[in-house]
Amino acid sequence: MQFRGNKQFASAVGLVLGLLCAVEAAKVNKHKPWIETTYHGIVTENDDKVLLDPPLIALDKDAPLRYAGEICGFRIHGQNVPFEAVVLDKSTGEGVIRAKDKLDCELQKEHTFTIQAYDCGEGPDGANMKKSHKATVHIQVNDINEYSPVFKEKSYKATVIEGKKYDSILKVEAVDADCSFQFSQICSYEIVTPDVPFTIDKDGYIKNTEKLNYGKDHMYKLTVTAYDCGKSRASEDVLVKINVKPTCKPGWTGFNKRIEYEPGTGSLALFPSMHLETCDEPITSIQASIELETNHIGKGCDRDTYSEKSLHKLCGASTGTVELLPAPSSSANWTVGLPTDNGHDSDQVFEFNGTQAIKVPEGVVSTSLKEPFTVSVWMRHGPGAHEKETILCNSDKTEMNRHHFSLYVHNCRLIMLLRQDPSEAENYKPAEFHWKLDQVCDKEWHHYVLNVEFLTVSLFVDGTTFEPFLVTEDYPLHASKIDTQLTIGACWQGGNARMAQFFRGNLAGLMIRSGKLENKKVIDCLYTCKEGLDVQLPEEVASAVKVEFNPNQSSLTVEGDDIDAFDKVMQHISYLNSRQFPTPGIRHLRVSTTVKCFNEEACVAVPEAEGYIMVLQPEEPKISLSGIDHFARGAAEFESQEGVTLFPELRIVSTITREVEADAEPEVTQGAEDDPTVQETVVSEEIMHNLDTCEVTAVGDELDGEHESLEVDLAQLQQRGLEMSSSNVGLVITGVNTMANYEQVLHLIRYKNWHTEALFDRKFKLVCSELNGRYISNDFKVEVNVIHTANPMEHANNAMVQPNFINPVHHASVDLSGHNLVNAHQASVVPSAATIVIVVCVSFLVFMIILGVFRIRAAHQRTMRDQENGKENEMDWDDSALTITVNPMETYEDQHSSEEEEEEEEESEDGEEEDDITSAESESSEDEEGGEPEDQQGASRQQQLEWDDSTLTY
Repeated sequence: MQFRGNKQFASAVGLVLGLLCAVEAAKVNKHKPWIETTYHGIVTENDDKVLLDPPLIALDKDAPLRYAGEICGFRIHGQNVPFEAVVLDKSTGEGVIRAKDKLDCELQKEHTFTIQAYDCGEGPDGANMKKSHKATVHIQVNDINEYSPVFKEKSYKATVIEGKKYDSILKVEAVDADCSFQFSQICSYEIVTPDVPFTIDKDGYIKNTEKLNYGKDHMYKLTVTAYDCGKSRASEDVLVKINVKPTCKPGWTGFNKRIEYEPGTGSLALFPSMHLETCDEPITSIQASIELETNHIGKGCDRDTYSEKSLHKLCGASTGTVELLPAPSSSANWTVGLPTDNGHDSDQVFEFNGTQAIKVPEGVVSTSLKEPFTVSVWMRHGPGAHEKETILCNSDKTEMNRHHFSLYVHNCRLIMLLRQDPSEAENYKPAEFHWKLDQVCDKEWHHYVLNVEFLTVSLFVDGTTFEPFLVTEDYPLHASKIDTQLTIGACWQGGNARMAQFFRGNLAGLMIRSGKLENKKVIDCLYTCKEGLDVQLPEEVASAVKVEFNPNQSSLTVEGDDIDAFDKVMQHISYLNSRQFPTPGIRHLRVSTTVKCFNEEACVAVPEAEGYIMVLQPEEPKISLSGIDHFARGAAEFESQEGVTLFPELRIVSTITREVEADAEPEVTQGAEDDPTVQETVVSEEIMHNLDTCEVTAVGDELDGEHESLEVDLAQLQQRGLEMSSSNVGLVITGVNTMANYEQVLHLIRYKNWHTEALFDRKFKLVCSELNGRYISNDFKVEVNVIHTANPMEHANNAMVQPNFINPVHHASVDLSGHNLVNAHQASVVPSAATIVIVVCVSFLVFMIILGVFRIRAAHQRTMRDQENGKENEMDWDDSALTITVNPMETYEDQHSSEEEEEEEEESEDGEEEDDITSAESESSEDEEGGEPEDQQGASRQQQLEWDDSTLTY
């Protein structure tokens, strides 16, 4: 019991002592360490020592007590802090901060974190340790010059113009990867290449030190280096190329002055490589005008050179057009005396020099003013004298000088005079219509169309309508029975019987249409050119550029503000000539350009670009007419209602010749064997094109309208849009149509003759042409022979032998190849009725005799008889159409006189000499062989009697 009590007492004493000890210890470590609130440090990259300001020192008021007054360490707070704090002296509290690893300024230049100091507590175990407050540490990483400058580009290029000093040509630029300002900045550049006229400043700008000369050097190559502020040189130098251009001259480049156009190739790009050089000026707008000069071609440009009448039809004009200035021909010869341009490549132009005028024959055109009519003409006229110059005039033929209507020029004015019909009421009506036009006196071709409907006249010049500026009125003419005269180039003064008011200039295509008015569509068609400019705008530039054409497409204007888009449009401008056979020659081409800058003024003077298009000579077609050129027909066919077809197998072919390479395999070659060194071969190709005229003329005597004519089916002509005119010379078919249609129409031409007694042959010539005589065919001549035969219908008693007698008439259509086989004497031989009876009787008697002879000889001459029968059959076939007349009252000697024998022998010899003799000739020649020597007449007569009896029935 006592022991348990002692134990409890001891525990209580220990507890009390422990508490006392704890209280005593608490009194030992009474203070927390102390450090500065902020530290700033510097560390050099690639080094771990940090220089702090102020130094890292922790103080504790518990010093110099051991443990409680000592600093055991520093603790850094922050994420991924690359630093650590180390205590150098526990008693003094001195410490340092150092980097755990090498620092990289380029990755992070500054670091910020917090730090705390803690003491050693109250004993070795660090019990009751106290911490200081948290202090902020800012550490800057100092850079070292570890990187060299590097240029941004591998090389540099620039272009300068000779003779100019630049403030700056180009700038080179280098960079440095160092993080500090000192080492990352480029302090200087240097041109390493010696002796070059260039310099570079500290910012990298290169400029020339003297004016450069393109002739001395086209290009300079410079080597440039860079230095940072730490004097570190660039790791690699850079190459700079400076091109020197000649002095910049604004204008078009890539422009070919000569451009060749081959006919039939469609559109041709005129400026495929064209570029506008503006010398780097700040451009705001560009305007270019492209002009194609064709005034010297035809009537202002290349148009179809058909007759004006044909052109009206092609343009859809109705019929009724009369051509007052046609090309001279057999049917229209009143223009023969006028000077022309003598060329068929383009339209035929008539020249009036102030002394020439022509009268239009009566009946060519109706000049009544009661109905509307149209006058159209091409005219070229320059400034002339102050006198009236008449183009077209209708005036009194005799006695008086009254002008019923006229078209004339006076002081650059076009005036139309229209006097009222005398039968109308006598009051003032519009009589003269005046137009003041620059076109009248500019020496250029213009197309004039005047639509006349009495009291009003409308004028179209080159398709544009013009209103008269002055209309004067006058009384109607007095009634008279004087005929009128229509003249061109002057006005006929009937009272003085002379011409007056002569025209000076050129006229072509003068037309008048009575009773019809031209519409605008036809007028535009007549004026439109077959050549001109065209452009196909690329889609990407269509909205950026504006293009405008003039009416005949001889000029166009291009406007835009983007040079690249403008160049593309210019490169797509083309020339097109749609004619199959265009007029060859030069077409001048001019490009005028205006460039404006920001001040809306022409800042760049672009000179005109001039060139020309050479339209090459087209391959001329050779029009060939072929067919049967010699045949014979019976006289009855000439006198029949249908007549004789002149060109039954006519063929029209057109070919061109061209050169091809020798390795080609042409169908037809010519001229290759003449020269073995020739590398090209000439070939012939058939082509298709139109014709506009075919003329059939009689060779020799003119046609006599009383007993012969040339005819053609007018309905077939109208169906093909063709027209026909005839005269005592021949027949002319006009109109633009295909060669095939002309063939068909020419097949229908017939020749008729009502009196063929004295006619033995007739010759005709056919000529066809294209483009108003520009291309003319060969002369195709046809000779037709007339076969004369006796007419059995004149003798009723001949009916018995009519088949034999008229048989040659049925075969008269066989081609005789140029022989007149029957003369007038032979044609007049007609057997009488008594002769026929005698022939029948004698023939029957002879037949019976021959039959008896044949039966006697049949037994021993069968083979000979078969041969004779074969010959007899052949002879019967040849002479089936002959009729032999035998007069038994005459002797053999009286039947054929010696003179007749000689004539018949000559005719027989002539017939045998012909190579292309026909069956009809054979029959005639055999009939003529009756004139033989007397010793052969018996056998010949016997054969003739046998032939005659072969057709008899018994």
